[in-house]
Amino acid sequence: MNKKHHRVDRWAQRKLDQIKIKSVIKLNPGTELILVADTTFFSRSDGLTVFREPNLKKIVWWRRTVGERAEIYQQGRQCLEKNGFTIKAVVLDGRIGIRGVFKGIPVQMCHFHQKRIVNKYLTTRPKLPAGIELRDIARTIPHSNEAELFKKLNNWFLKWEQFLKQKTTDLNTGRWFHTHKRIRSAYRSLITNLPYLYTYQKHFDLNIPNTTNSLDGYFNRLKSLLNVHHGLNPQRRYKMITEILADR
Repeated sequence: MNKKHHRVDRWAQRKLDQIKIKSVIKLNPGTELILVADTTFFSRSDGLTVFREPNLKKIVWWRRTVGERAEIYQQGRQCLEKNGFTIKAVVLDGRIGIRGVFKGIPVQMCHFHQKRIVNKYLTTRPKLPAGIELRDIARTIPHSNEAELFKKLNNWFLKWEQFLKQKTTDLNTGRWFHTHKRIRSAYRSLITNLPYLYTYQKHFDLNIPNTTNSLDGYFNRLKSLLNVHHGLNPQRRYKMITEILADR
């Protein structure tokens, strides 16, 4: 029994079941948008993709999803453009397939996610000198620019090129593999994403954020609100999410 409103849980559940899922964009058609786009998950197969305009502090589109898939982001772009909105730039976490959805639009790679990718391969305390130096370079991303970062990465590669070519042979299969493949992967990630790390500097007038932090923080607040109502099935939870997002 809810002591404040004198209602039982089943009454609240019935009211929630009666809600029709809606998607409300409280902006005038023709509005130019800078999007921060990302997906969060409530379970392994229950996620939510959200587009947020950080300068206007508005959620402009969302969709339930079972995975972080390019087609969901494509639906979001098509929906906004079909309704007369112009997407001027987008900030993403760096998934290459999703980046392709926004072809023709300036894309900013989130600095936080890039550093997290490097840490995934190198850990936060790499032991080998090459890994230590590469992680130190990655930590300078927010305080650098594309030319400077390219120079640092190029000098690092020239120094460690022979080290990166080292191979190890599997005694059981006779097949070889690169000995330092995790360091190679961290370097490859930085080189691949380099053209997208400083889009915000190339389009200074658009006021593009260099991280998805504003949306990540919003996800944390959303989950805190939902935790008050733990135990909801996925359908009821999504209806509650919709009601929350529609008012934001």
